[in-house]
Amino acid sequence: MRTMILPVLLCLLVLSLAGCGDEATLPEAAGVGPNPKLPPPKETLIPTVNIAPHKGWPAGGKPLPAAGLSVTAFAAGLDHPRWLYVLPNGDVLVAESNTPQKPGAEFSIGDIPKKVVLWLVGAGVPSPNRITLLRDADGDGIAEVKSTFLSGLNSPFGMTLVGATLYVADTDALLRFPYREGETKIDAKPEKVADLPAGPINLHWTKNVIASAGSTKLYVTVGSNSNAGEEGMENERNRAAIFEIDPATGQSRLFASGLRNPNGLAWQPDSGALWTTVNERDFLGSDLVPDYMTSLKDGGFYGWPYSYFGQHLDPRPEPQRPDLVAKGNRPGLRARRAYRIARPCLLPGQAPAGTFCRRRLHRPARVLEPQTAERLQGHFRAVRRRMALSHARGCSYRLPRCRRSCAWPPGRHRNRPSRRRARCRRRGQHYLAGDT
Repeated sequence: MRTMILPVLLCLLVLSLAGCGDEATLPEAAGVGPNPKLPPPKETLIPTVNIAPHKGWPAGGKPLPAAGLSVTAFAAGLDHPRWLYVLPNGDVLVAESNTPQKPGAEFSIGDIPKKVVLWLVGAGVPSPNRITLLRDADGDGIAEVKSTFLSGLNSPFGMTLVGATLYVADTDALLRFPYREGETKIDAKPEKVADLPAGPINLHWTKNVIASAGSTKLYVTVGSNSNAGEEGMENERNRAAIFEIDPATGQSRLFASGLRNPNGLAWQPDSGALWTTVNERDFLGSDLVPDYMTSLKDGGFYGWPYSYFGQHLDPRPEPQRPDLVAKGNRPGLRARRAYRIARPCLLPGQAPAGTFCRRRLHRPARVLEPQTAERLQGHFRAVRRRMALSHARGCSYRLPRCRRSCAWPPGRHRNRPSRRRARCRRRGQHYLAGDT
């Protein structure tokens, strides 16, 4: 009887705190970005709990967008949609997925609070185990076609298309299917590419997948089996990591580790670095540990569970591993020696999932008068002609010195001449690109 008292009290506590209190966020002094001011760890008997209510939008309700943007409901009536993937023809694939069933798993009284929390957030119910296709044929922002694209999966999440092959990351395996553009359903049986870590615990069950630039490798995320190693590090083998998989042979290797629950994956188009978002650990205080996004280094170790955001030690894991902490990577500092990668950014809010990169072609353009724009266009056409002629003659062309009459903002010409000329040229291209 005594063994039931604590779980029941915890269950009542969760119910009483669900949806109550202020959202736990970083204090103003910490902010977000690459250089946060993190508060010290603070372990409490009763952690801060604020569960978002599980309810849909009311009739006519929708998110409030930023100024100049609008929001339209693209599709509705989906069962726990977890991930989106847009095909080249514009079709949208939606992974409808939930916590995988664990046949044979023993239920204990201590699982009651966890079950209650899962129920409150709409998780823990049978998984749809399917991928749905949505098609907006007329381009009005509303999907007219909604069909079951793939079924019979096992808690699917990540998807990526390579040529005529669609890869799907189930919770326990990476699968591939033949794909033909325009089809609304795939009936072919899946082919297993590689097994993925799962097992009876499988706490962070979502697996994401992305293809390399040349499509010769696939990268798959695998979350940890615990919050901070409390299940024992023997249960964390091949967890909290990102794997590189050869789709031709199914062979895999560890690409990066120490990432508690990586989700989104994206390639930075300029540097070629792989980026991910990471959901960090809990129960070190209301303001720790913040989630972050980071670039990844091949072979890098990013701290979990022994440290967070560099060498901030977590006192809970046993045994401690100071050797790993000492040689661990601070998230995002450098991915390759040839270039510097942007530092990691702490993210506001809770449990970020997606990462998206696009090439930054130019800064937001300043509106120019037609006469100024035409003069700048003529100026840079002449520069390009002279540079081409110089290269043809086997010599280098030195950029002309910027004059104050070229419409740049005053006070921007006080740097060294070499920097001044290069900056002038870059800004000219930027203004031209924005003007056109």
